[in-house]
Amino acid sequence: MRGKKVMVDYDLALLYNVPTKALKQQVKRNHFRFPEDFMFELLKNEKNELVTKCDRLSFLKHSSVNPIVFTEQGVAVCIYP
Repeated sequence: MRGKKVMVDYDLALLYNVPTKALKQQVKRNHFRFPEDFMFELLKNEKNELVTKCDRLSFLKHSSVNPIVFTEQGVAVCIYP
């Protein structure tokens, strides 16, 4: 996405064994640790493209919330307490 390799918030939450909502809350509380080159929220057309390319993320098709994606640096600083 946007020329970067990224990990979707859903996958990162699975990695940490926490709900996606909890991960997003932690990120919002610590937003100063995540500049735009570490993470960004997908636009609607980017979300649609992601759903089209990745069948396993088809549940996002009907979600009203756009996913957050993390770059390699964002994943590195996203340590869930």
